[in-house]
Amino acid sequence: MSFSHAHLLGIEPLAPQDITTLLDRADAYAEANRRGDKHSDSLAGLTQINMFFENSTRTQASFEIAGKRLGADVMNMAMQTSSVKKGETLIDTALTLNAMHPDLLVVRHPQSGAVNLLAEKVNCAVLNAGDGRHEHPTQALLDALTIRRAKGRLHRLTVAICGDIAHSRVARSNILLLGKMESRLRLVGPPTLMPAGAADWGVEVYDDMAEGLKDADVVMMLRLQRERMDGGFIPSEREYYHRYGLDPAKLALAKPDAIVMHPGPMNRGVEIDGTLADDINRSVIQEQVEMGVAVRMAAMDLLAQNRRQGLG
Repeated sequence: MSFSHAHLLGIEPLAPQDITTLLDRADAYAEANRRGDKHSDSLAGLTQINMFFENSTRTQASFEIAGKRLGADVMNMAMQTSSVKKGETLIDTALTLNAMHPDLLVVRHPQSGAVNLLAEKVNCAVLNAGDGRHEHPTQALLDALTIRRAKGRLHRLTVAICGDIAHSRVARSNILLLGKMESRLRLVGPPTLMPAGAADWGVEVYDDMAEGLKDADVVMMLRLQRERMDGGFIPSEREYYHRYGLDPAKLALAKPDAIVMHPGPMNRGVEIDGTLADDINRSVIQEQVEMGVAVRMAAMDLLAQNRRQGLG
């Protein structure tokens, strides 16, 4: 095993071997989940606390299911009615958590860097479930596992990440991970939704879907992050779909066996055509959800092992 980290805060600190170790462990859990022997005692006797300062359906449910399948005592804190809403600082929250002696802390927060701050103050393993525009590491890992299972590899694939790149922590984590695994990355979207300096990240940047999707192995669509927009980034949803929404005509420019991905939740008819999203021959969107549980099981299992052995 090659994974000696105390926390999973982002993709940036991970080496390619760390990523491979996580994916291999997750692959085994994915197969076990499909066979029906879903439960183990890997986290028996450990306490997992989920703290979601932003609303979430897929990620929170996935972490909760993952913890329970591994035998952890799982607690979901209702942050909308917590003391944080009454003025408690994040540091005070960390001190309160320490008094409860958790073993695993899963955190989603609207501010970039908040999860890293908590990790410095608590005496347990911390997993970043998404912080601001910074990172969403388990999403990138589940995307990578989905790609690897569909294509048999991650290296030397052409991956087009399309849409709202500027506001997407999913895009950032995928760019970091797939870059480490030697995939060829293309970012496709309107200039208003493309981060400044993106061309300096070792990726190809396109504002035309026809050029960006040509001969791609993987087409990863992103949600328009309206909650993080403070201006008129697109003229209208109809115009956006016309130019940047994935439809059969645009997908035909990619390779015939290209897979279609989306982290969810989807805006059908804005980012992606509904028939493509449901196409069992091309879409792996449901597999992404399935792999999310396996990846989070693997991440918590490895972190718990390190904690027991005093590593990280």
